[in-house]
Amino acid sequence: MKTGARNKDKVNVITLGCAKNLVDSEVMITQLKGNKIDVQHESSSGDANVVIINTCGFIENAKQESIDTILQYAEAKDAGQIDKLYVTGCLSHRYRDDLEKEIPNVDAYFGTMELPLLLKKFNADYKHELIGERITSTARHYAYLKISEGCDRPCSFCAIPLMRGKHRSKPIEELEAEARYLVAQGVKELLLIAQDSTYYGLDLYQKRNLAELLARLSDIEGLTWIRLHYAFPTGFPEDVLEMMAERPNICNYLDIPLQHGSTRMLQLMRRGITRERTEGLIERIRDKVPGITLRTTLIAGHPGETEEDFGQMMDFVAKQRFERLGIFTYSHEEQTHSYSMLDDVPSHIKQERADAVMELQEGISTEINRSKIGQTLKVLIDRKEGTNFIGRTEADSPEVDNEVLIDASATYLRMGDFADIKIVQARAFDLIGIPSGNQLD
Repeated sequence: MKTGARNKDKVNVITLGCAKNLVDSEVMITQLKGNKIDVQHESSSGDANVVIINTCGFIENAKQESIDTILQYAEAKDAGQIDKLYVTGCLSHRYRDDLEKEIPNVDAYFGTMELPLLLKKFNADYKHELIGERITSTARHYAYLKISEGCDRPCSFCAIPLMRGKHRSKPIEELEAEARYLVAQGVKELLLIAQDSTYYGLDLYQKRNLAELLARLSDIEGLTWIRLHYAFPTGFPEDVLEMMAERPNICNYLDIPLQHGSTRMLQLMRRGITRERTEGLIERIRDKVPGITLRTTLIAGHPGETEEDFGQMMDFVAKQRFERLGIFTYSHEEQTHSYSMLDDVPSHIKQERADAVMELQEGISTEINRSKIGQTLKVLIDRKEGTNFIGRTEADSPEVDNEVLIDASATYLRMGDFADIKIVQARAFDLIGIPSGNQLD
């Protein structure tokens, strides 16, 4: 990409929230650089005179973090430390009117689909020729690929459709071109993300077309791992499993948020599925892709959740033995269907239930990890931290899953390389290994 000399502004982009927001920030940075704007992502140098905050508005904790960050930089602007402050992203999209009243010294607020308007603040144009090009902010060897935007699901607790709109798939040709560009920049692992990845293609091709997308991406030379996130269980396209089993560079890994283990709660959550159908799907997934790693997320304390419902969730977790699991406490979000219900589970009970699930999961994860002692696993080396190299197996996504620790004083490994690592110790959420002698490009 040609950027030329920079103008007088130096911009710092701050990203809050999920990987989908991170991709939006990377696209924004690419557009700014393409317009010869000097821009960095989450720079600590303190020399930027313009700050753009890409906010999250998903749940209460995320909203508060976004508000606190806006206030921090608004104070910096008042103190003369920066000249301009712009706010974009989900929180800004959802609460713009309130934010303009409460924090008026922000220069402008933008919604999730208003990047061209933000660029105009820099006298910059949205450059269509840059579509498919992206300056990534992750480690050079992996990148997120957002395959669609928005969501058509009616989940009772979720405000995403309010902030991101209806489901919109990106054409396969555009995604393939973007993936090829990223691989040419050194990316070896692509993490496919969306609000609902299994809905992919219905709007463009009148069918669920995720399997074809995976096939096209897996044909790209140099792409070693493709990892699938955020699969919705209702209407899951099971031809994806055939593709996963057939193609060695599609990770045997599936992030499938299930939210609860009680049929009554799944109905209250408007998930369109029962526990029995969920368990049938899990059985078919594990049968068609032996050894697959399943990651799920759950919600504790949704309105109406009784002790019996929670007991069913605990039973569900105990029986299914998910390899990876996270849990949120319910957040009462305005304009969602659940907001019309009484938020009747006290905060401390929500947290106690979430803690109990994670204690159960810790035991499950410990047992699974201990079973790996003595095995030699293919590990992607992400970084060096303290006295260890830190890597991940095919079973692990960055930031949210387990890691493999290798003593850096005893060996040398290159970032972004694959290495064969023999597992010698196991913790609840980490493995400890030593090189088996092979380091792979």
